[in-house]
Amino acid sequence: MDFSLMEPQNAEHSYTTLSDEAINDLSLDFILDALTEKRSERPVLRGMLSKLPTDPETIRYRRDIFEDFLRFPKLRASMTELVMKLADLRDLERFQMDSNDSVLWTLVNRLRAIDEYMTCITMIRDCLTGLDIQSEGMCALRDMVTSIPEESGFDALKADVDEMMSKAREVKSITIGVNLDSFLRPEYAGIVSLNDTKYSNPGLMSRFMKFTEGKDNLHKGVDNKSRRFHPSNPNNSKGTFAGLMVDAAAATAVNHNSNHIDADNITGKDALSDALRHQVSDIMSRTVADIKNTLRKHISVNAYSLTGIMPEVLFYNRWAELTEKLIASGMPMCKPGILSSEERSCTFKDVYNLKLAINKMRGEEINIITNDFDFNDERRIYILTGPNRGGKTIFTQAIGIAMLMAQWGVYIPAGSAEISPCDNIFTHFPADENETVDLGRLGEESQRLSKIFKTATRHSLLLLNESLATTSVAEGVFIAKGVVKSMRYLGVRSIFNTHMHELATSVGEINEAVEGESRVESLITGIHGGERSFKVIIAPPQGVSYAADIAKRYGVTFEQIKNDIDGRSAD
Repeated sequence: MDFSLMEPQNAEHSYTTLSDEAINDLSLDFILDALTEKRSERPVLRGMLSKLPTDPETIRYRRDIFEDFLRFPKLRASMTELVMKLADLRDLERFQMDSNDSVLWTLVNRLRAIDEYMTCITMIRDCLTGLDIQSEGMCALRDMVTSIPEESGFDALKADVDEMMSKAREVKSITIGVNLDSFLRPEYAGIVSLNDTKYSNPGLMSRFMKFTEGKDNLHKGVDNKSRRFHPSNPNNSKGTFAGLMVDAAAATAVNHNSNHIDADNITGKDALSDALRHQVSDIMSRTVADIKNTLRKHISVNAYSLTGIMPEVLFYNRWAELTEKLIASGMPMCKPGILSSEERSCTFKDVYNLKLAINKMRGEEINIITNDFDFNDERRIYILTGPNRGGKTIFTQAIGIAMLMAQWGVYIPAGSAEISPCDNIFTHFPADENETVDLGRLGEESQRLSKIFKTATRHSLLLLNESLATTSVAEGVFIAKGVVKSMRYLGVRSIFNTHMHELATSVGEINEAVEGESRVESLITGIHGGERSFKVIIAPPQGVSYAADIAKRYGVTFEQIKNDIDGRSAD
């Protein structure tokens, strides 16, 4: 059975894949840049972040595991080391599919990998038993790595591996026999023996050349003495050099397993090295088969499924590292409470935009304003108005990112929070000009809104940023009212930030015109004394008030200008 740190065993799991628009509008690539600087990690993390869990049980499971990673730096260090070792074990999944003619050195490498696997189990067991872990997932992992040595015959496996490694290490050298033609080109070649000692005599080539200087130096006959001769597969026997003769004069069209060398008659070029490699494989085929049969006794060891947690460990490690940095920069990060999906409620205290905090963490001088905000039975749809550069987009995006992070199972940028998971997050931010050529901007925006409503449910979250603002005010308000009425009728949670103050003043009319489970509310970003506070409060739209504050601040009210003119005239 596969083990996962992302979803609990025997539970119903539900996920949704974020749209490309949501990924772009909620700045997932910006978040990825903060999580990792390694290009190799980005595709893995991006794939995990774009897949949003929607069931509360899975989210709670992840959230509690993340908290263990955050609480224990030692755990993160051990799990990082584990991931590095597990990377060497992935090939073991293909072990049973190997054919019996696998070369000996490939098998030796796999023996070493199994030895690493046993080290992995021991290492993570020792780490987890020494920590006060609390999450269901990490406790299950601890129980698993504790039981594996008992249930899988660890001692017997280690003894087998040690014996096989010792056997493999006995081969220290190979004796090769080569017959030459009159031009000293290889004519026949084969393996004479595998030996348990290394050759120590240097200068083989110089000795060979000395031998050729005179007939008296040539050895008479063939020296067939060898140490611990290993016989070849009798099915391939050719009767010469212990059945491993390679014929250089054979036909040129030869298959991969042939004992023949295709030699060049002029230069002596040949495939001797490749042929000999095949011969080593052949001569050891029965030894390899014996070793494999021994390993197959242990191949069902269930810890091979640990290779599946490699990307999961990366996910928790990177988020824990980023969370620590954000907290160190002075920003609150909290473990969100997870409510049932049916409640469709969310409560945030001191929530803020993660992107601002990341920039502050990197050294920018930013005064980040936090806000309290909620969705509940009284109000689930907000029409957000305020001045240009007053924080409307930043706040809208902040809620979307906080919801994403809560459902990913990590701490969120807030002092405290409770959320009901949404089944999808839809965004409707201004599109790129190139995407509106065929339909026009208003047509493109309307088409995207229509597509959203064909998929959204009462459990969805809709975030609209300056939607329908590219047409005349009258046309924009007309379409926007229909959109907001549809949201109320459907029952979604939504923030619609806009400059259309007439839309915000129509919330009472909309609430009266359409039945729904919660009301539409006007939300404003605050200004005090002409200064942007970036605080959001529930209040009627204050377009004229904002303009009056700004005009007064910069001295462009009629009274201020008149007084200035009168003063100059008096001078």
